Amino acid sequence: MRAARSAPAVGQNVQVRKLLITLGATLLTVVIGAVGVDFGTTIYAEYRLARAVRSAAGLSFDPSVAILGFPFIRQAMQHHFDEIEIKANGVGHQVTGKASLEATLHNVDLTEASWLIKPDASLPVGKLESRIIIDSGHLGRFIGIADLMVEAPSKETNDATGGTTESGISGSKGLVFTGTPKKAGFDKSVSVAVDLSVAGPDQTTLVFTATDVQTGPGTADQPVPEDKKAAVLAAFSGSLPGQKLPFGVRPTTEGARGSDIIIEGITEGVTIRLDEFKLT
Repeated sequence: MRAARSAPAVGQNVQVRKLLITLGATLLTVVIGAVGVDFGTTIYAEYRLARAVRSAAGLSFDPSVAILGFPFIRQAMQHHFDEIEIKANGVGHQVTGKASLEATLHNVDLTEASWLIKPDASLPVGKLESRIIIDSGHLGRFIGIADLMVEAPSKETNDATGGTTESGISGSKGLVFTGTPKKAGFDKSVSVAVDLSVAGPDQTTLVFTATDVQTGPGTADQPVPEDKKAAVLAAFSGSLPGQKLPFGVRPTTEGARGSDIIIEGITEGVTIRLDEFKLT
């Protein structure tokens, strides 16, 4: 008798499990569909913004654009983007030949603009990070050292925390420049310590000053005779004008990241136009 009474209960449990599985599958399908729609809308908005930046700033290609934060559609409906990244590598530069431009926009107000940002839009931004990046190859050609390599200060590279800013940029003192300063009459690769600074009324000239020859591990380990030292240090020193950051931000940090020289500026509470992304 007991076995007979338990049979309906078993059948009901099976039906309940089937119903839960069906409901779960339906819910999962809805969630996946919503995420897919949100993702697709994000891609389209990023494409439109990349085209807008290209048109407004006079670029020859679409920059890389990322609109961060999820869900995107909610941000668009609230007329507010949490964060936008714009990156353009290998942009023509009148001084170095090529440079890369980056900007990170935080808390972007779209009250007066469409979520599909147009080339002529003015965007209030809560916080703006702006960077110009010069790789060691183009810097080396500018100063006449074809094999130039740039490294962050060794004391920062070896530090447990990396010794860098949140953007991964080293300090401006004691960078290591390595290369062959042939114009100094020296045909061997040497390493020198270099300090960076910015100068000029609008802070757009990068000044690099070699302070001493470096030897030991992690360097070219090549000593320089005293009668050649001044000329070698002069070969690694100079100034690089025309370093206007995207959106005209004044520099706050200069240093190295990898083998690149980076000038960065961070400001808050500004309104930007897309045609100011490239100012050089």
